[in-house]
Amino acid sequence: AGFVWVTADRAALWTDGRYFLQAEQQLDCQWIIMQQGEDGYPSAGDWLLSVLSSGDRVGSDPRYVSISEWTSYSSVLEENNISMVEVADLFDEIWTEDRPERPNSPLIIHTLEYSGEQLSNKIERIRAELNADNSDALVLTALDDTAWTFNLRGSDRETSAMFYSYAIITPTDATLYLSNYTALIAPADVRSHLNTGTDGSCSEVKEYDEIITDLEALAAESGVNKIWLSPSSNYATFSAISGKEKLEASPTQLMKSVKNEVERRRYKECQIRDSAALSRFAAFLEKEVDAGNTWTEVSAAQKLLEIRQCDPAFHSVSFLTISAVGPNAAVIHYRASEATDKQINTDDVYLLDSGGQYLDGTTDVTRTFHYGTPSDIVKEAYTRVLMGAIELSLTVWPFGLHGTEIDIRARAPLYEHGWDYRHGTGHGIGYFLNVHEGPGTIRMGWSEDHAALQEGMFFSDEPGYYEDGSFGIRLETIVGVEKADTPNHFGDDEYLTFEEVTYVPFEPKLIKYELLDIKHRHWLNDYHAKCIERTGALLLDGGHQEAYDWLVARSQPIEDEPNWTNSGPASTPLVQLSVVIFSLLMALF
Repeated sequence: AGFVWVTADRAALWTDGRYFLQAEQQLDCQWIIMQQGEDGYPSAGDWLLSVLSSGDRVGSDPRYVSISEWTSYSSVLEENNISMVEVADLFDEIWTEDRPERPNSPLIIHTLEYSGEQLSNKIERIRAELNADNSDALVLTALDDTAWTFNLRGSDRETSAMFYSYAIITPTDATLYLSNYTALIAPADVRSHLNTGTDGSCSEVKEYDEIITDLEALAAESGVNKIWLSPSSNYATFSAISGKEKLEASPTQLMKSVKNEVERRRYKECQIRDSAALSRFAAFLEKEVDAGNTWTEVSAAQKLLEIRQCDPAFHSVSFLTISAVGPNAAVIHYRASEATDKQINTDDVYLLDSGGQYLDGTTDVTRTFHYGTPSDIVKEAYTRVLMGAIELSLTVWPFGLHGTEIDIRARAPLYEHGWDYRHGTGHGIGYFLNVHEGPGTIRMGWSEDHAALQEGMFFSDEPGYYEDGSFGIRLETIVGVEKADTPNHFGDDEYLTFEEVTYVPFEPKLIKYELLDIKHRHWLNDYHAKCIERTGALLLDGGHQEAYDWLVARSQPIEDEPNWTNSGPASTPLVQLSVVIFSLLMALF
């Protein structure tokens, strides 16, 4: 999301379009804000060259800079006789008081009923990749990679079910590195799960900080010639094995992102339960606002959390809830605080982007609400964002395409109006792991790190539109990649499409129905029917009649082929009769 360079007299922050407005609002005049990728703003390397001189040195802690970033900066700087050097973390020297300890939460075993694959089988799949590549070891540095590989979860991160760790997998050994590991593996069930200290396929567990010395020792072995490292790994691991590295994305990234049959089934069940929780909240909040009761961004987010916590499988939120009213909704990754907390009202839009971590899935859903009479521009924006979301969902493509090749489908309805948004259209989503998961993505801009979209992956479908200082619209639904039923298979290709797994209805009062064509209307009717069938059924089973009524009211079918402007949900017989009588009277004159 961003990075900083600090010199003796300057501090510059580079960040992407999601945070432009937020950076301007939260940073004081001591900072130089660089809008990454925008015209008129230098790259980080070019800026460093402009403020440094030949012979200068740039220091950074190699534990916190990726290999790709370090080598990129280093190559640019060295051409101008400026060197990158490894230094200790200066924060360790500066921040000495009231600094919290690094979290070290108990491990959670992700059992077979949720993971769908044994730890031993995952290790064997990794070893098969090593053998095929003629590599001697794979180093795992991404926390979600180690968590997925070892079928473990944790709570070291506030919103991600992960724990601080590294791992090294070789053809004969699997070593997991944990902070205070003796305490973490003390529970008998954890030792049994990892099969530590026993014969057969067992895992060795060592102290977290031993990873560097072990890598140095591994690289020094005469029979070791190639150690597989992801370019996103920290530079300290690269330094430890320099000369024997193979830099390529870890095979676990793709393995993890393509969910198995058990994960897919449980994941879809989880999404429906979460949709029911969000529908309960939305029905409650609308009733409260209509009654004139006071709810703010902060208190509403807390209420939603309390509803999600009713689910026995709930672990935590999957990211800090974006609960944003009016102009705050224009801040793409807004975070409500006591200083910014706004009351939810009948004049402004209310954007709610939230999600949960469950034993059987990770959720992320955004809906935008209005409790009064929305302006025409708000309805125009909402409708075009909805059209973009539908266009992406309807996409059918041959196997092998990347998300960058279909992103424009979601932006096209906005482009037609001269609008756009400064964030990706879709991100991969984990399974009781990171809410943002690679290597697949749906966004503008190509990267060799991006993987082709494959059956079994799940993504967000979340176009948006933002008017600085006024309002923001975003609609986010989770979709899974499935095989498409096409009448032909040109070139014997497999064709793919999306299936929605989030079922929360859209807001009728915000839709300009005259903008929707027949395919949009068919999709919306089908989606809302599924909202009633799936989320609605769960609400009724749980005794949540008011939430069910709220959902049904927003899921009424609309006409396939409108006969007049702004034809929304099907008209009542009385309205239809009135139109007929009016038409007959007009014919007499």
